[in-house]
Amino acid sequence: MGTYPARKRRTRSDGERSYRTILDTAARLATLEGLEGLSIARLAGEVGMSKSGLYAHFDSKQDLQLATVGAAEDVFTAEVITRAMEKPEGIERLQALCQRYLSYVKRAVFPGGCFFSSTAAEWDTRRGPIRDRVRTVLAGWTELLEANVLAAQQQGDLAQDVDAGQLSFEINALLHEANGHYLLFRDPAALDRAQTAIEDRLARA
Repeated sequence: MGTYPARKRRTRSDGERSYRTILDTAARLATLEGLEGLSIARLAGEVGMSKSGLYAHFDSKQDLQLATVGAAEDVFTAEVITRAMEKPEGIERLQALCQRYLSYVKRAVFPGGCFFSSTAAEWDTRRGPIRDRVRTVLAGWTELLEANVLAAQQQGDLAQDVDAGQLSFEINALLHEANGHYLLFRDPAALDRAQTAIEDRLARA
């Protein structure tokens, strides 16, 4: 009886680690093979678990897919947003968000580049909770960029007549194009060009 609580804690901890390992692996695979391409059998083999062990964590394939999107969002937040939020709101934070995004791609945090770029391309014409979740994440990212454009205007770093929505759209387009070009051509210069183009666009604004 005296050892039961410790064994229970260890079991829960092992289960949490297994769950995190599954989702980390699923997110990496999804950027290479697509979120729809995830299967219990494929994932079980990659993680080194039995299919029954994997089924214990998820009620359905859609449950697995949604959990994978959530795990990828956690990674994106930690790798891109949290570090950038250390900078003062406005143009410094806006620049940091762009730099962190390009670094996240360059460092191959996910082997297939930005998880949300690849997943959006896969699910943009579909309906359902997965597309809705991806749209929510990307909409939040766009809103964050635009909020910092507006803050930069209030601080006098950007002209008042700049269309914040247009500028944030252009910045986002450059980031996503850099991600796609880098993946297709394996050309690191694409990331540097995007950074130069963003800095130039901000200077002109």
